[in-house]
Amino acid sequence: MKDLTPEKSTLDPIEIASRDEIEALQLERMQRSVSSAYNNVAHYKKAFDDKGVHPEDLKALSDLSSFPFTVKQDLRDNYPFGMFAVPKEQVNRIHASSGTTGQPTVIGYTANDLQVWSEVMRRSLRAAGMRRGDVLHNAYGYGLFTGGLGVHGGAEQMGLTVVPVSGGMTQRQVRLIEDFGAKGISVTPSYALSILDEYREQGFDPKASPLEVGIFGAEPWTNAMREEIEAAFDMHAIDIYGLSEVIGPGVSMECVESKDGLHIWEDHFYPEVINPETGEILADGELGELVFTSLTKEAFPIVRYRTRDLTRLLPGTARSMRRMEKITGRSDDMIILRGVNVFPTQIEEQLMSVEQLAPHFQIELSKKDRMDAMLVKVEAVPGLDSSDARRAAAQSLAEKIKSSIGVTAEVIAGDTGSVPRSQGKAVRVVDNR
Repeated sequence: MKDLTPEKSTLDPIEIASRDEIEALQLERMQRSVSSAYNNVAHYKKAFDDKGVHPEDLKALSDLSSFPFTVKQDLRDNYPFGMFAVPKEQVNRIHASSGTTGQPTVIGYTANDLQVWSEVMRRSLRAAGMRRGDVLHNAYGYGLFTGGLGVHGGAEQMGLTVVPVSGGMTQRQVRLIEDFGAKGISVTPSYALSILDEYREQGFDPKASPLEVGIFGAEPWTNAMREEIEAAFDMHAIDIYGLSEVIGPGVSMECVESKDGLHIWEDHFYPEVINPETGEILADGELGELVFTSLTKEAFPIVRYRTRDLTRLLPGTARSMRRMEKITGRSDDMIILRGVNVFPTQIEEQLMSVEQLAPHFQIELSKKDRMDAMLVKVEAVPGLDSSDARRAAAQSLAEKIKSSIGVTAEVIAGDTGSVPRSQGKAVRVVDNR
């Protein structure tokens, strides 16, 4: 893989500023943003008043801990525009969640919000190793989902040539990557595996593709999957993080030169990590639930939003801004099986260590004789046709899951394509209990 480390002179000054400079800017912006939320959003005025706090109480960054959390249900309860802090005529764009698990959450952006979003995405793309004039194959979904348009805005501001292909039509994805000479691809990691399968199906050598950078996000993925993708394509696989409630993709980004966690763009987003059960703030380095407060958003300021994503905060390395460890899972995606906490990423990590199995999987949970049961559906690698060999590979994975995680799982190794594919976020768990 090529060395794609950006020149230090090309970085924004705030990326390599001192911690004192960063924290002074954070406090100034936080005071303004929290005041805007209180003065313009009825939900925040009531929540602050009920807890007995006021924006004037925010005299240091540590004072934020006395303010109430915001949760997704608050956004649903104020559907569609109750959380907006500006009149609708100042809202230039609206994004929304699918609403498949409840009332959709609706996010608004002013013209300045869109500019900030483009700036943090430009910064993220540069950190991944992209440069002005490079071709970016953007396979994130366009529409109400923030992925496609969020990446697109930053790519155009950076001066990339953007191919807005979105998801789907996997055969065409391969053709366009090859014909247009894409240096970078932005896509969910699970769909990247589908594109990899299609490369092989069409008889192309993925190592010979023009791709040098993959920008993967929207779902948790392991370092084992990173190694698989990097080896297959001979490209850098970089993690990006974001969520629509905070802005979209570009909240934090790995740097291609280090790949040691995602640097949070702390001049726009203030992070905390809390104990998900008690709400207590945890020290940097401790694993807990990630919480964000926006510092510069106008249309949709968010105060102490509980993301449900599990990670830990770490000191900066390639940048001055703090890092977050790769997301290990979500507190609301955690499987509790016979008293044991299990995350899909733990299953993925063990799957990637069995050479006879492809990296596609889905977990089905059910009840058998009033007991919880886990079935893990996987695929044998092409050419592993022997039923005995498939059973042996499935048994190997089952043993690894038992020894490393402590749960008993039935594993079935099917044919290529037997595990459902997704053009966006993968459906890892089907709970039939």
